Amino acid sequence: MTRAATFEEFADAVSEAYARLTKQQQQIAQFVLESPDDLALGTVATVAEAVGVQPSALIRFANTLGFAGFTEMQQLFRARLLDRVGTYRDRIDVIRRSNGSGMPEAGVLHQFVVNGMADLGALEDNVRSKDLAEATRLISRATRVQVLAQRRAFPVACYLAYALSQLDIKAQLVDGVGGMLVDALRQMEPGELLLVASFKNYSQDVVQAAEQARARGITVIAITDFALSPLKPHATVCFELGQGPDAAFRSLVAPLCLAQALVIGTGHELAKKPSPGRKAGARSAIAQRSTARKGENT
Repeated sequence: MTRAATFEEFADAVSEAYARLTKQQQQIAQFVLESPDDLALGTVATVAEAVGVQPSALIRFANTLGFAGFTEMQQLFRARLLDRVGTYRDRIDVIRRSNGSGMPEAGVLHQFVVNGMADLGALEDNVRSKDLAEATRLISRATRVQVLAQRRAFPVACYLAYALSQLDIKAQLVDGVGGMLVDALRQMEPGELLLVASFKNYSQDVVQAAEQARARGITVIAITDFALSPLKPHATVCFELGQGPDAAFRSLVAPLCLAQALVIGTGHELAKKPSPGRKAGARSAIAQRSTARKGENT
């Protein structure tokens, strides 16, 4: 296997090879992708202890992915960490440590604000601009956008279906009410797009919908957490937001921020090149509202 030169290439390589790895190597892969900072800062012994394997297993894992050993693989993770020095996440970590476990008056709200800010920092680190551009291009050209999510990701789908419809896009929330999920997805046609969101523990209905859509030639865009998400193999564009395995409650700050970016980006795509079937003058709702605000401020 060709050795990855960046952390992003490493994550893609692990995702592609995951099914061929041994059970122990899959365990290591999950840890290093979910806790990359721990691998960057630890020794082979401390990382092995955290994963629950022998140090030699980490070395064999690195060899499988084309590295001469653990240290060479670790350099990718340290380079990633250095690139992030001075980000909001680092600053928040300092605040966390200085506050300690006190501040009962701040309580739950303070903790969620801090976690939300950290998630936004991770969002900017993990989402590539080329993926965002490709996703908005695909959404703007789709004949119809079906949006699907369940459980804690459901609010993200609701917002996307609503906001995209405000751009005169044919967007529909697939909620599966009355057990009609399979029937609704079966009616999708070439030219349509399926936009899905799911995080650990992944909704099997959402994963199966993405798999079936891809098999039928339907474009799939996924919002998920890690490179090992079961949604990734079926997605034309996959956004991996990241989230530590120790998070008891997943914040929706980052997914909703990404959803807003997708909507705004799609609006700009429509404004650049209106579709022939759109109403005259309706370049995009975003463009119209922006013009109105400018008029109010003059």
